[in-house]
Amino acid sequence: DPCRNFHCKRGKVCHEDKQGNPHCICQDPAACPSTKDYEHVCGTDNKTYDGTCQLFGTKCQLEGTKMGRQLHLDYMGSCKYIPPCTDYEVDQFPLRMRDWLKNILMQYYERDLNTSGILTEKQRNKVKKIYQNDKRLVAGDHTVELLLHDFEKNYHMYVYPVHWQFHQLDQHPVDRLLTHSELAPLRASLVPMEHCITRFFQECDGDQDKLIALKEWCHCFGIKE
Repeated sequence: DPCRNFHCKRGKVCHEDKQGNPHCICQDPAACPSTKDYEHVCGTDNKTYDGTCQLFGTKCQLEGTKMGRQLHLDYMGSCKYIPPCTDYEVDQFPLRMRDWLKNILMQYYERDLNTSGILTEKQRNKVKKIYQNDKRLVAGDHTVELLLHDFEKNYHMYVYPVHWQFHQLDQHPVDRLLTHSELAPLRASLVPMEHCITRFFQECDGDQDKLIALKEWCHCFGIKE
């Protein structure tokens, strides 16, 4: 099978031509496998798709058009009303986001104590110091005032989680710049719960070049140069 090891980007599938050569054609959205309700996704056209196969197949068929360029995965789940993010909310957003990133690393570290594999040894050594100091904040929802006080008092504990998340996303390619596609895995999963994340990332892009550089990312999270 010439298509067995032939890779096509999202939205395309391998097809064997009459000469037996493999090439990529657009996925027929109607031919995508059936999905469960929880696998539905919302596109930036505010339309619910049965899954990412249908979304990216549709995007591929619109290739070369303005609609095709503008269509992306917006968030996981069926389309719903996302309330606008106020100025006050977007100002407070980095506080919660920093705390959330730190908590993710804590969970990974705890899991690695029993079965290593999620974090590298170098990452575990960095997180260990944060983990040992983290028990000061009781688990649960924290007030903005408490998070701000903790960030100012224990600033060093928040630097690595912010850097770590950037490098987790910066993969295709690794160039110290985040594209819309690289941000999508984080953003798409959070939009239904954190309605400010879209505006937050838009405002992170200080020079409006549709790329978020490491310097811009750190500035958004209040990390000093």
